[in-house]
Amino acid sequence: MSGLVIRNVLLEGADAAVDIAVRAGKISAIGADLPTSAEELNGNGVLLVPGFVESHLHLDKACILDRCRNETGTLEGAISSVAEAKKGFSEEDVYDRGRKVLEKAITQGTNAIRTHVEIDPGIGLTGFHAIQRLKQDLAWALDLQICVFPQEGLINNPGTAELLEEALTAGADLLGGCPYTDSDPNGQIACLFEMAERHDVDLDFHLDFDLDPSWRHLDEIARQTVAFGWQGRVAIGHVTKLSALSRKDLLEAVQILKSAEIALTVLPSTDLFLMGRGSESLVPRGVAPAHVFHEHGVCCTVATNNVLNPFTPYGDCSLPRMANLYANVHQLGSAEDLKACFDMVTAAPRRLINKAHKIEVGEAATFVALPAMSGQQIVSEIIRPVWGMKNGKFTFEQAPARLMGPLAAQGRTEERRAALVP
Repeated sequence: MSGLVIRNVLLEGADAAVDIAVRAGKISAIGADLPTSAEELNGNGVLLVPGFVESHLHLDKACILDRCRNETGTLEGAISSVAEAKKGFSEEDVYDRGRKVLEKAITQGTNAIRTHVEIDPGIGLTGFHAIQRLKQDLAWALDLQICVFPQEGLINNPGTAELLEEALTAGADLLGGCPYTDSDPNGQIACLFEMAERHDVDLDFHLDFDLDPSWRHLDEIARQTVAFGWQGRVAIGHVTKLSALSRKDLLEAVQILKSAEIALTVLPSTDLFLMGRGSESLVPRGVAPAHVFHEHGVCCTVATNNVLNPFTPYGDCSLPRMANLYANVHQLGSAEDLKACFDMVTAAPRRLINKAHKIEVGEAATFVALPAMSGQQIVSEIIRPVWGMKNGKFTFEQAPARLMGPLAAQGRTEERRAALVP
């Protein structure tokens, strides 16, 4: 496409609709009634946003409910059932399941993703190689960042460290951790910081995944972050213990993350499904209050985590739906709160994975169109995007729903009946 002008679109914070000119994959002009000889598209008043960003996803173990079950419904049950199923994973299997999830995500308006990939002597680099192929094959629609991590432990799982090193050398983008599964949690944390320093990569930890506030690994992560000078390069996910803290202790945790410049990622669907299994009444939600950290300037994101597996037997890859779920759990209803929820699936995770992007002249023509007036409306109504573009090329489109009144419905019925007549 040599050039395109998209007429009548809204941008966040703007008072009136504008036109956007696209040329050579970039935004060449923004304004009202742009003159052009290029092809034109009527935006019909859609809101353009840079796109949704998935900050925490597990592609390698998605869509496996047909081969394993979480009998207990607990975190331990999920880990053990997936560990058993993982023995049968092949590169093609991981690729096919991962592609199915990514294609769903694309049509939901997601164009940047950080995916975690399990590395251990049992699976080796099989999953990593499959996800590397997906990163390349779907680059036309989204940016995929690969975080390799030891789900089943590091210190207690000989050979895992060497495999992580190999994956980082082979192109993994960053390193993850899971201290609560290790025989020596602090030893794992130290080892991973040293490895991250050697390879000059960011870190993203699965952390404090229970509801006992009497102990935590958060403080050690913060200490090591400062000791290694890794401020602004560390994220922690889940951290469900934060949901069990008093207001005073919660604000103390806010200051710890803020001073160490550690990002917080919350996974509402998984955390709701796995936490509070021992309670028969007044079941705790177990979802960390990210909005409190967001209010104090901590980089906070809301993400999907798992799709159709023993950790989370749900998922359609809609980040507006996930933000809506988070808002429901924490009873957030004001325009300001819903805007914060929108930010936690757009601007904040984009900063986290170093994909900062704005809809401005000179920037890549990468955005998603939604029939909405604002980010808070997108969250409150779980609005689906109608089309998306990356670097000036359309990546998906979906027709809006069409109501069929009595006359139209009758005509449609007759058309179908006629089509059935030989």
